[in-house]
Amino acid sequence: MSAEPWGLAGIAVALVLLIACAFRGWSVLLLAPLCALVAAAFSGQPLLASWTQRFMLGTADFLARFFPLFLLGAVFGKLMNDSGSIRVIADAMIHRLGTKRALLAVVLAGAFVTYGGVSRCVAFFVLVPMAREVFRAADIPQHLMPATIVLGTSTFTMTALPGTPSIQNAIPMPFFGTTAFAAPGLGLISAVIMLALGLLWLAYERRLATRKGEGFVPASPQVASATLKSARDRAALADEFDLAEAGHGHPFVARPSTWVAFLPLAVVTATNLLMSLVVIPRMNLAYLAEPHWGNTSLSGVAGVWSVIVALAAAIAVLLLLQHRHIARIRTSMGEGADAAVLPALSVSSLAGFGSVIAALPAFHLVREQVLSTPGGPVVSLAVATNVLAGLTGSASGGLSIALDAMGSTYKAAADALGIDPSLLHRVAAIGSGTLDILPHTGAIVTLLALCGATHRDSYRSIAMAGIAPSLVALLVVIPLGMLFGSF
Repeated sequence: MSAEPWGLAGIAVALVLLIACAFRGWSVLLLAPLCALVAAAFSGQPLLASWTQRFMLGTADFLARFFPLFLLGAVFGKLMNDSGSIRVIADAMIHRLGTKRALLAVVLAGAFVTYGGVSRCVAFFVLVPMAREVFRAADIPQHLMPATIVLGTSTFTMTALPGTPSIQNAIPMPFFGTTAFAAPGLGLISAVIMLALGLLWLAYERRLATRKGEGFVPASPQVASATLKSARDRAALADEFDLAEAGHGHPFVARPSTWVAFLPLAVVTATNLLMSLVVIPRMNLAYLAEPHWGNTSLSGVAGVWSVIVALAAAIAVLLLLQHRHIARIRTSMGEGADAAVLPALSVSSLAGFGSVIAALPAFHLVREQVLSTPGGPVVSLAVATNVLAGLTGSASGGLSIALDAMGSTYKAAADALGIDPSLLHRVAAIGSGTLDILPHTGAIVTLLALCGATHRDSYRSIAMAGIAPSLVALLVVIPLGMLFGSF
């Protein structure tokens, strides 16, 4: 038997082992290097060199690129929570829309805070008690609550809306030389599709429940330290905020006003747009091509720099206007920083795994097969991110493996065909946010526990409001982008 079949078998065994053990809750910090070494062993590669010179360098490269985003995003989310701003925003949306539009109120409350840069796991702990009271007043069955929160926090604001500071929207930027506002028209179309279809399904479920005579029945939250502990490692791949810190808030001194609560979110979007389209393009960054600065270019750093500055500016504004509302600023910021470490290392480890796989001699067969997918690199990228996000239970994890292993290949294929890299960016981001909310993921397990719901009662609604609209949006965006280009 030649070396290549053994190498392909090793890649398959490594992926199956990674997925099976991650599904059972094993830490990816242990699994990723172990599975990478399994693949290397099947290909006859030196194991120690594969670990230190490929896996660790790939891990370190990803961490160097994106850790500032994990760090600033986690600190910002923690401060927004501990200042009471998330609660104020949720209350404002619910008060304005009322119980007659309770589903829309909860969705938009989640959308505002996550599009503004707050981690969805942080948002869960605030949105769930708010949603429970609204559902009680509107007499909506509680089993619809998880799907409603998922639609607002884990779909269009995570992958589709242009400018979103989520890590899923950030990962494609250095690979394709794009910014967070890549393909804004296609992103907006996708967002409208996801929101509209998700709301239509939730409204259908509510009408169905009404005809059956079902209403709100109180259910006790089942979240406990054991639940958080069992879901923590899986949630680390699904979110930028360590689940162990997500529920640890400090009572705020006093609630900020509504406009003060919303302002940091607006600062994130406005600063990101200004940096991406005005400031950074006008800067003289020729020095980046020097070896001393990493032999890179403006396109390799512009997107990440824009989001870094946007989050830093929002933190500064929040501290300036809300420092009196936060009980212990130093403690909150320290806990936010701590909460960034596990997710950043976990996702970086998957990038290291991808680096080892991409360097194997047999991987050229995988590369050729992927690029020969009918529909070209755009369809191939969509399939790859969908499958890997579903298998790993993580949008960021699936993206990091796919792009670390194949990002340059997709970019070269797109350039050869005259395809705008912005289309690749948007397709990759949306594709990663489809199957990442399968039943076993830490974020879903935690949300169901917080809501006092079960998979049996609630997961169908989660799939129909969260996964199905994203898949439909992807199926619309790909032909639009291929026919009319990126816009």
